[in-house]
Amino acid sequence: MTTRILRALGALGALPLLVGLPSVAHAADTEGRIDHVETSGADVTVLYSIPGLTAGVTPDPSSISVTIDGKSVEASAEPVEGSGDAVRRTAVLAIDVSKSMSGSKFRAAQQAAQAYVDTAPDDVYVGLVTFASDVTTVQAPTQNHAALSKAIDSLKLTAATHLFDGVLQALDETGDEGQRSILLLSDGRDTTETRLSTVVDQATATGARVDVVSLDQKLKENSPLEQISAATGGTVTSTSQLDDLKALFTEEANDLANQLVVTFPAPSGKTQQGPLAISVDAKGTTYADDAFVTLQPAEGSSETGPVAEKASSGLSLPKPALFAGLAMVFVGLALVLSFASTRIMPAEATPMQQQLSLYTVHGMKRSQKSAKQDSGGQLKDSAVAIAQDLIDRRDFEESLSHKLDRAGLRLKAAEWILLHAGLTVGSALAGFVLTHNVLFAVLSLFFGAVLPWLYLSFKERRRIKAFNGQLAQVLQVIAGALQAGLSLPQAIDTVVQEGEEPVVSEFRRAIIEQRLGVEIEDSLDTVAERMGSMDFKWVVMAIRIQREVGGNLVELLLNVAATLREREYLRRQVSVLSAEGRLSAFILGGLPPFFFAYLLLVRPTYVHPMLSEPLGWMMLGGAATLMAVGFFWLQKTVKVEV
Repeated sequence: MTTRILRALGALGALPLLVGLPSVAHAADTEGRIDHVETSGADVTVLYSIPGLTAGVTPDPSSISVTIDGKSVEASAEPVEGSGDAVRRTAVLAIDVSKSMSGSKFRAAQQAAQAYVDTAPDDVYVGLVTFASDVTTVQAPTQNHAALSKAIDSLKLTAATHLFDGVLQALDETGDEGQRSILLLSDGRDTTETRLSTVVDQATATGARVDVVSLDQKLKENSPLEQISAATGGTVTSTSQLDDLKALFTEEANDLANQLVVTFPAPSGKTQQGPLAISVDAKGTTYADDAFVTLQPAEGSSETGPVAEKASSGLSLPKPALFAGLAMVFVGLALVLSFASTRIMPAEATPMQQQLSLYTVHGMKRSQKSAKQDSGGQLKDSAVAIAQDLIDRRDFEESLSHKLDRAGLRLKAAEWILLHAGLTVGSALAGFVLTHNVLFAVLSLFFGAVLPWLYLSFKERRRIKAFNGQLAQVLQVIAGALQAGLSLPQAIDTVVQEGEEPVVSEFRRAIIEQRLGVEIEDSLDTVAERMGSMDFKWVVMAIRIQREVGGNLVELLLNVAATLREREYLRRQVSVLSAEGRLSAFILGGLPPFFFAYLLLVRPTYVHPMLSEPLGWMMLGGAATLMAVGFFWLQKTVKVEV
């Protein structure tokens, strides 16, 4: 737990310094396909294939081109058949043998599987798993293809379709070495209670590619078979023609026969991360693919750091940034404690100073606090006093206090600043401790700084809107009380007793001020200024004029109430008519950053170039600028003053 806290503190302090790198991700397949990457000895070995290559066309090994992170590397390639046992290749056939496959379907499936075994290179380990009411490993992966052919001929049909269990069994049979692939044939849906998420997670963790052949069934978008295949970078083929099965299985085996073994020097000294791009020519056509990979250092090289974590764990935290962040955090804590200690333990005053301090404002406050507060209260007041000094120097205490008053929050400006700072720092620490993801910690820091202020603004706007919406009804109540023979202060007290928030609390303050000797018009004027309500300011102005020149105050208030009611009706009508524009501004302004944050959490390697390249930084800056301009433009366009 202590280690996690130290890592969190280090990450918080290192946020301005940190540049992280994600580790593993695969790019979308183009015409070629990077099937497997591993470091063996001093070289990196890559299995590269060209799916669906025309029969008789072979790739030209001399045309191989390899780049890592945009830099060309010296590489060589040779056909897989002449490379010996450079990389173990394992393929498992998963065949549906349920009753629904009876008749011609079953014979076509046997013939297709037999064609796959006959076409697959001799050095490929091929296994056979069947699934129906039971899941059976008919043949473990073997290079004895003749024995596998006999196993295929001996298959029999049974009931049910334990599809998901069959996939899990096939994944287990592929092992954990070299290139692994599964060719799945099924004509039905799963009839077990095994969860699809379990299969998808296991397929992703294993690293084997699952290619699916769906026989005589229409696959809907995002079907289980498509989800399993997509999670492993495989393909899904749906066919209702039995004659096509043999061709499909033969094509899958040909992909293994046409693979190239690409080798180039492994990085020395440390793990290297970056996009790997490979291209090769075949009959004048270039077949290319790229993937974001982590390349292990050559065996025997001196690498002291651990292997980079998986991409799903977010960005790694380098040790220098961690130590620098810890140092910055502890220096900041030391400064805060030193300031706080001056507040908690003031210097000893002389007797003369103690006597004179009783006649000063600060001395009287210290005398009162020291008589009734304990050490915990002193610590809290010290922190509040530090925040108070900061806001006093920047001269925005008055505006912040008014904002808190309008929002109905009974907090001092210094207390709000301290609470806001605590939420900002606490959210960043909590984000990193929970996820160990530096980018998530940065997002938590941002939201911790912005959300409290947005909450305060929202509370302020909602309270002012409610106050203005109740004015017409309040004036009606005051006019009725005046007609009943009550004085103006008594009429306002009637509103306090019978009204609703926020009018009740604001008018109660006005009545208290009036009872302390302030003129009622001045008290009401203070309410208008505090709530920022021009409508109520006009009401107070009308009352003041009537008190000076005379007239019927009841009739005046009723006329003003009718006017305010019409203005409120117009204001709401304009709000309804402009709602679509305002909603569009929020959706268009919020969708890109929220989707970008989602990608950072679930697929950080996808947006890695945007965070690690100067061009990406420029694009992000330009996008943020244009989004801000567009958002404020839309806001100004739909804003109508009434």
